[in-house]
Formats: sequence, C-alpha cells, structure tokens
Amino acid sequence: MKIGILQTGHAPDALLEQHGDYDDLFQRLLGGRGFTFRTWNVVDMVFPDSVSDADGWLVTGSKHGAYEDHPFIPPLEDLIRDIYAAEVPMVGVCFGHQIIAQALGGKVEKFKGGWAVGRQTYDWQGHEINLNAWHQDQVVVRPMGSDAIATNDFCANAALIYDRRIFTVQPHPEFGNAFIGDLAEARGKGVVPDGQLAKVHANLDKPNHNAELADMMARFFKERSLQ
Repeated sequence: MKIGILQTGHAPDALLEQHGDYDDLFQRLLGGRGFTFRTWNVVDMVFPDSVSDADGWLVTGSKHGAYEDHPFIPPLEDLIRDIYAAEVPMVGVCFGHQIIAQALGGKVEKFKGGWAVGRQTYDWQGHEINLNAWHQDQVVVRPMGSDAIATNDFCANAALIYDRRIFTVQPHPEFGNAFIGDLAEARGKGVVPDGQLAKVHANLDKPNHNAELADMMARFFKERSLQ
C-alpha cells in the first residue's frame, strides 16, 4: 500500500543530520507494516496530480499555523477536501490534524492556555495514552461529522475520527524522546517557558505509546478502523 506523505514543514536544520526530516520520522514509525512511501513537499508548493496518486495520505506537522497566510495552505485545503470526497483514507498529525479540521469547517486558533510540549497524557476512550506533543495551536471547534476520541484538560480535541475516512491526532507519535529533547534545544529556548522545557528533559527516560499509535494508523489505512 502506497502512502503519500504531504509534508507541510521541515525539521530544524540542526536536527536533520541525526534525525532526518519529518517524512523520515513517519517512515520509521510506520516501517515494517507493508507500506511504501512517496513524499510531496507541499510546503514548497509541490503537490500530487491526483488524489489517486497514493492509496492513503498522511499530512505532517509544521512550524506554521493553519490560519496563517502561506501560499501552500489554500491548495492543501482543496486537496484535503478532494481526498475526503474521494473517500481515500487520510491521517493527520499536529498541523495535519489542524489543517484537516480547518479545511472541513472546524476552527483552529492559538490557544490562550499556552504550550503543550514533551510527554503528555491523554484519555483515549478510557485508556491512558502518553505521547510527545509540541504545539500552541489547537482545534477549538470540531468539523461536523468528526468525533473526539482523545482528550485531556489542556487539549479537548486531541484526536479526531471522521467516519472511516480520516483519523487525526494533535500530539506526535513520530517524535521519539531523543527527537523531542533535541527539538526543545533547537526551537524551545526563548519561545517556550523555561519550566516547561525543563519538564521535557525530565521526562526523556519515560516510555510513550508511539508504537501503539503506529498500529492504529496502520489499521486505519488498511482497514478504515482503529480497532
């Protein structure tokens, strides 16, 4: 099964040599599950010709805001709506989670409560899930036809499901602890409060449920189900 990665941003230059770009992180996360991959750098205005160019689509994270004025955002929203209409399975993570919601009628804004960075705990339909996050923006109004399947006190819409068509998550299952620690150094200082950055580093030895999320994503692509 061919997964088309719609890359909406690039990892910081300081992290590329050791960790690779965002598409590399997803290929490692989903590796060994029967997928092939092709990346379209939509952030650089490189788009697929058709929604049928892949069997499933994955929209990555980005440093940009979904509500900001960037040339790639309107055509990406059009593509998202086309993928949804064609009923090709799609997964979105962080910015991907947000831009999909926005494209389908939801609302994204910079959350007045501040940042979520590093290891976070979510109520996933009664099951506790721990994942690394890095965001200030949030989906504050869900699109019609979507349901929240994960939440916590900071992020009400931490994961959304849209029938059997779309599955999106706000945190980053593709971010391992080494990556999130390096990201805190590269992009956190002077931006994220020092106390939160200290907590990122304090939690780097604790496990997360990245593999469990990878299994969910794989099942969704192949079976249109998370179970």
